[in-house]
Amino acid sequence: MGLLAPPVTTTAQAPATAATNPLLQEWTGPYGGVPPWDKVSPALFKPAFLAAIDLQRQEIAAITGNSAPATFANTIEALQRAGRSLGRVDVLFGVMTNNRNSPEYQALDRDLSPIFAAADDEITFNERLFARVAAVQGSMASAGLTPDQQRLTQRTYDSFVRQGAKLGAAQKKDLSRINQELASAFSDFATKVLADEDTWITLDTEADLAGLPPALVSAYKAAADERKVPGKWAIVNTRSSVDPFLTFSSRRDLREKVWKTFKSRGDNGNANDTNAGIARIVKLRAERAALLGYQTHAHWRMDDTMARDPQKATELMLRVWTPAVARVKEEVADMQAIATTEGQAITIEPWDYLYYAEKVRKAKYALDTNELKPYFELNNVIAASYAMAEKLYGLTFTEVTGTIPVFHPDVRVYEVKDKATGRHVGVYYRDDFARQYKRSGAWASGYRGQRTFDGPITPITSNNNNFVKGAPGEPVLISLDDAETLFHEFGHALHGLLMNVTYPGLAGTPRDFVEFPSQVHENWVLTRDLLDTYFRHYKTKAPMPQALVDKVKNTAKFNQGYATVEYLASAIVDMRLHLLPGGVVDPDAFERDTLTAIGAPKEVAMRHRLPQFNHLFTSDSYSAGYYSYLWSDVMASDAWAAFEETGSPWDPGVARKFKDIILATGNRIDRAEAYRQFRGREPDVNALLANRGFPTTTPAKR
Repeated sequence: MGLLAPPVTTTAQAPATAATNPLLQEWTGPYGGVPPWDKVSPALFKPAFLAAIDLQRQEIAAITGNSAPATFANTIEALQRAGRSLGRVDVLFGVMTNNRNSPEYQALDRDLSPIFAAADDEITFNERLFARVAAVQGSMASAGLTPDQQRLTQRTYDSFVRQGAKLGAAQKKDLSRINQELASAFSDFATKVLADEDTWITLDTEADLAGLPPALVSAYKAAADERKVPGKWAIVNTRSSVDPFLTFSSRRDLREKVWKTFKSRGDNGNANDTNAGIARIVKLRAERAALLGYQTHAHWRMDDTMARDPQKATELMLRVWTPAVARVKEEVADMQAIATTEGQAITIEPWDYLYYAEKVRKAKYALDTNELKPYFELNNVIAASYAMAEKLYGLTFTEVTGTIPVFHPDVRVYEVKDKATGRHVGVYYRDDFARQYKRSGAWASGYRGQRTFDGPITPITSNNNNFVKGAPGEPVLISLDDAETLFHEFGHALHGLLMNVTYPGLAGTPRDFVEFPSQVHENWVLTRDLLDTYFRHYKTKAPMPQALVDKVKNTAKFNQGYATVEYLASAIVDMRLHLLPGGVVDPDAFERDTLTAIGAPKEVAMRHRLPQFNHLFTSDSYSAGYYSYLWSDVMASDAWAAFEETGSPWDPGVARKFKDIILATGNRIDRAEAYRQFRGREPDVNALLANRGFPTTTPAKR
């Protein structure tokens, strides 16, 4: 298999020394160096991490031991260089624990997580280092720094303070304990949810397949074969496998079984139950916020976001929640009418929603979503996404799979270039298929960030999906929703590829901005150019008929009550959970009571229940931040309106502004100011409400 051979090994290997450990070395090969996936093995990681942490410690000591007065160059810029070896090892480990998280990697993650937390605290709590950072920050107005240098200095200083640099010695010790305990708890949560997702429900007879389209039956057959249950069909306990079953299966008993199994991940009272871990995480977060001088964990997490105040985020969520709940009541009434007409003496339950929504769609709009799948063959959808990037931003994607290492044979690799000049822009990896030990969902990962100082350094980024493979030789047909998800994640990749910043510390954007560039790119899926060129029937090669396109567009606002309530229920529970000052909570009771308090419709479950809410409990990343999808979608809806106002989704002027002001600038300027520069005003929430078919009569601005 050569470069494509999976690098994960289960046999013991003698750890390489720091000097020879390949995970520590500068990346070599084309494109400014690429990840050495062909050299990765579990046994190499712990010695690599320990050596990289020690090297970072030496780099920090060189900064603090400098007898010259603190300057931007010898302190802030030096910090931007520190830890590069550690960063390279961390990238490799992060990809393996997301995409190939075998028991060896799970054990490593549990072992190493508190070590990582302690290493971070060692830097934050270094008083000599913080004193130098504070000195640069205090004198930057008179030091002749550029605007970028001033912003990086201020953000570096603020980050140190936010992480506890100003605390006393006893408080720092307590905070470090909390951080290490949280790191262990995050790893434990991820392991337990992954274990529950690595299960499946077996369908034994042809009768169990009632209502399922042939392509789905083939996919479930392939899943069963992969899991060594030949002659059966397997519904794997992940969304990409469960949702299609809930949509098409006419076996209500099996829908209920599949739904309950999926929604009870982490909540079964067994060894993989996460409730005690959640309670511990929420309590530790509250303790940390109090130590750092914040009212709650939500206030601490949102201190560096666009919304900043939990109340502002809550107001936006409730502004959308009310019409969404009203729409759910209308949707349920339509479903109940069909069930009654069919002679079904039932009341609509959560496991009925997607099934009867499909029936309503057919009745109201004469649209069967199975009509769409033949036009969305996976390779064609991928090609369409690249065409979008070329037409909007002048990027080309040339496949180079087989010329550089990958971490699994399914992974494909592309070189990205600027079409006009032929300039190398970056490298892009994609890993599209579900497998054992791969986390569920879809996500983007950056392997190397762009920067121009000490460079130029070009970016390496990736997209990861969990599409279900068909039987050998059969095409992979995906839904319109899946196609939009692919474009969404590709938007994240484009954000990384088009970044143009001097310092890596100015690349990361606030949590409630980061989803904006990805969400807006979903809109190009149904543009006529892409439909005519790429979304052709996989057998007949005919383009999607305009009549079918019209049906799809007529249903654009269909089932938005469900989609919005499913998401917002999770976001509101997240925010309220992290507004608990003491952090003492019974997760199941809190979830139940909160949903009752906000009037959540019983027919719609949270998209992510607390016991399986990876966004919240595998890191701090999205905690008190799940609202950010809605915050970003306000901007995304309004930005798409900017294209629509020109009469063309490809308007070069709007595309150029979006690229230069929104995508390329990273965090060089305040993100709210960047949006104002792009749009000429604040984002209009009415654009989002109109897209979802909700009333737009209340004040427009958020």
